[in-house]
Amino acid sequence: MTVADLVSDGLAPAAEAPLLERVAQDFRLRLTPQMKMASLGSEGVARQFVPTREELVERPEDMADPIGDDTHAPVPGLTHRYPDRVILHVTKTCEVYCRFCFRRETVGDTGHLPADQLEAALAYIASTPAIREVILTGGDPLVLSARRIADLVGRLAAIGHVDLVRLHTRVPVVAPDRINASLVEALRQHPSVWVVVHTNHADEMTPEAAAALSRLADAGVPLLSQTVLLRGVNDSADTLEALFRALLRLRVKPYYLHHCDLARGAGHFRTTIAAGQAIMAALRGRMSGTALPTYVLDIPGGYGKVPIGPTYLAQQDGAWQVTDPNGRLHRYEDPARG
Repeated sequence: MTVADLVSDGLAPAAEAPLLERVAQDFRLRLTPQMKMASLGSEGVARQFVPTREELVERPEDMADPIGDDTHAPVPGLTHRYPDRVILHVTKTCEVYCRFCFRRETVGDTGHLPADQLEAALAYIASTPAIREVILTGGDPLVLSARRIADLVGRLAAIGHVDLVRLHTRVPVVAPDRINASLVEALRQHPSVWVVVHTNHADEMTPEAAAALSRLADAGVPLLSQTVLLRGVNDSADTLEALFRALLRLRVKPYYLHHCDLARGAGHFRTTIAAGQAIMAALRGRMSGTALPTYVLDIPGGYGKVPIGPTYLAQQDGAWQVTDPNGRLHRYEDPARG
């Protein structure tokens, strides 16, 4: 996709084309037909995929590798940040390129991980018994063929200490036709495969996306979601409530709400942490725990994720002061210990 395509499709004004060409030199453009149509009818979708001049603004806090993928790479293509799990970057390609992506410096049409690097990554996993979970990401792992996915998932299943394979993907939402019988069968090559769907706005939940998610759920694939808190896209309790309720109806458990990372040129998407905490507090007052993800910050530099949700407890006069979902305060005393 080019800037000229965006203009001709009515997604960008012609007057902005010269500036958007500058954006496209640094950060790739790609939309699927499904997200192009959704963008035409929804500002919340369009802001995620259509470039703007705001991406040319670099801020002092911006980072090329905000979550520290490279800091914890024992071999190319693998990130080992936590003792029991690794991230395997099987491809750098996506079906769409998000304007806020924390890997936007590196994603692109570079194909899948080279065979020698994949072999080295699998050897590292096999030789490290502490690894119980392998997370397939990229890029987007579901851009690979069903044959490649089946082979990879099957090889991971042959490593006895790998209990769980998790795939992080946008494909069921942005390119739902890829979720066909062959791909579903490929995922079943390991006895415990989970799919984490990245989606940020209820308007992404097209009928085709709903059908794709149903195909996965009907096949017994557990589904979680991850969402990025984005200014101008979903930074209100009403918008996130609509998304999380839509996901639950489709048998997808909201898992993480990420505070927007310090990716270069994405500062216009970032809210304050206090704003995110206020949104989560409002949601807890009106949605069940099943619908609520954990609000997390990926500490810049590769130090891992931590929950940053609102705080309901404070110590006062030797006891706890507890705030309920309606904002009322209550006293709670720990039991005495002899």
